[in-house]
Amino acid sequence: MDPKIGKSHLARKELFRKGVRKGFLTVEEIEGALPPGTLAAAERWLLYYSLRAAEIEIIGDESESVDRAAFDEESEEAGEPV
Repeated sequence: MDPKIGKSHLARKELFRKGVRKGFLTVEEIEGALPPGTLAAAERWLLYYSLRAAEIEIIGDESESVDRAAFDEESEEAGEPV
């Protein structure tokens, strides 16, 4: 298994544990917990979406901290419909 993927998976699990326990996370906590370069824009968007769906408030989230345009561009490059 790729060490970056393993670290990212463990970091995301810990974020959910912490978020559920506290009821919120800050953008700084989320970004600081993720190993650099492990998540594509689509994966990052999905992480934030999943945190919100788990009713974890994201503090400092200026109307989607994740760049939606970057997600759309990445999908287009991969040949996926947007």
